[in-house]
Amino acid sequence: MSKDAVRIIPLGGLGEIGKNMTIVEYGGKIVVVDCGLAFPRDEMPGIDLVLPDVSYLIERQDDLLGFLITHGHEDHFGALPYILRQVNAPVYASRLTLAFAKSKLDEHRMLRLVEINEVDEHTQLELGPFRVTFVAVSHSVPDALSVVIETPLGAVVATGDYKFDHTPIDGRVTDVNRFAQLGERGVLALLADSTNADVPGSTASESTVGQSFHQIFAEAKGRVILACFASHIHRVQQAIQIAHLHGRRFAISGRSMVKNVNIARNLGYLNVPEGAMIKLHDIDDYKPEELLILSTGSQGEPLSALSRMAFDDHPQVALQPGDTVVISARPIPGNEVSVMNTVNRLLKSGAEVIYGEETGVHVSGHAAQEDQRMMLNLLKPRYFLPVHGEYRHQHVHAELARQSGLDDDHVLILENGDVLEIDAQGARVVDRVRAGKVFVDGFEIGDAEHVVLRDRQQLAEDGILIAVVTISLQTGASFAPPELVARGFLYNDDRQHQVLEQAGKVLEEKLAELAEEHVTGQRLLQEDVHDTLLAFIYKKTRRRPLIMPVIVEV
Repeated sequence: MSKDAVRIIPLGGLGEIGKNMTIVEYGGKIVVVDCGLAFPRDEMPGIDLVLPDVSYLIERQDDLLGFLITHGHEDHFGALPYILRQVNAPVYASRLTLAFAKSKLDEHRMLRLVEINEVDEHTQLELGPFRVTFVAVSHSVPDALSVVIETPLGAVVATGDYKFDHTPIDGRVTDVNRFAQLGERGVLALLADSTNADVPGSTASESTVGQSFHQIFAEAKGRVILACFASHIHRVQQAIQIAHLHGRRFAISGRSMVKNVNIARNLGYLNVPEGAMIKLHDIDDYKPEELLILSTGSQGEPLSALSRMAFDDHPQVALQPGDTVVISARPIPGNEVSVMNTVNRLLKSGAEVIYGEETGVHVSGHAAQEDQRMMLNLLKPRYFLPVHGEYRHQHVHAELARQSGLDDDHVLILENGDVLEIDAQGARVVDRVRAGKVFVDGFEIGDAEHVVLRDRQQLAEDGILIAVVTISLQTGASFAPPELVARGFLYNDDRQHQVLEQAGKVLEEKLAELAEEHVTGQRLLQEDVHDTLLAFIYKKTRRRPLIMPVIVEV
């Protein structure tokens, strides 16, 4: 490793959506941009959250100077309570982002154990060899920042999530002048959000959603139930104000929505007209046309408020004909099926459902192609790294950079774990570090190879087969025929009974062989029973149920 080199090491967020985390290293010291999580996909049964693997940071704990968080979305800060248990370092974030993070840390009883520091676009930090500053950017959550990490070799700029919104709800625009100044001074490397790299044109302003809300609130005959991300304070602000203009009060359903609205109100990021907010349990005291219900569940999450309404399982809100349900969000990749299942159930209840960007009830918080070109032209980086996106997004974003005048060898598509070294001679990938997935299951944390996930997948696909074998402790001979019990194995009960009967006979023959060879011992017998049954069952059914041998020695 060259001492006079900047090293950039992504631990998450490349080739995927979520768990954003990138290391910037110089002179043996480290700062980390973002500390995000991802949500599980369908092939991860029982998993609650997915975190980046921070083995490298654990090894370099003494060199870690801090976490620099760009904004208050969980794919950028949500892993903090889990990661800070393993590598404790100061956290730097804007006021609202820090409030969201503190709430999470408090839930995990870690708030007093962590050093937290509020920053804004005027802050300058001296962290070891780094001078860190921030740039105000517009996004779908207030107080978003880009991070500028100045090193002796030049500045590394991480945009975080951003868009160029010229009429933002809070009046806080992306600071184009500051980016232009950085570009004039020279930027060593740009790490830019690639989420919308395949979307042509420019991203529309958040204020355009308000126009659709006006029409919906004016035309709706009954209650309006609006689901969006709980962190989308700008969207919530518009819904509250426009509902108030149309004579509607609002109530909130969903724990995260209640929490974030309270945080935003207390900090002055959300303005609520006097008397506009009511308790959810009081909604029956008002006429349907006087109500707006703000809800979680825009991604079809099974236990969210909207899903419980859709499946008639909500304690306070029972859907009825005349209700208008607005899903004001785009499905995160992987959530499309869950969202459509929720939509189908909502329609069956008799509600009108408004969803999809073509209806005008959602605009993205991410820069589209023309915005990305603008960022490239403002900053004029020496090296460009497309981040925060699947490979297809990175690929298109890289092509946009080449069209903007960057040479091929100055546009670098990295993978999680790549170690990019930049020095006076150029930029090249010199190594790889461990950068996999870490799963959170309830309160347990395990790595991506954890056997429990494979077992759950097997159970979901082929069921379970329990084999109870009773043998002599001295000789290993069977005292009784093996007992086989299957669940979730075959649809046809007669076929299942026939296969299990045959399997029992094959197992009896195998146990007799083992007794003749005087094979005893729980572990050896379990392996033999497992392998014998697995081979026979697969030959007969082409299925691989989870086989659990139980050896009873008497």
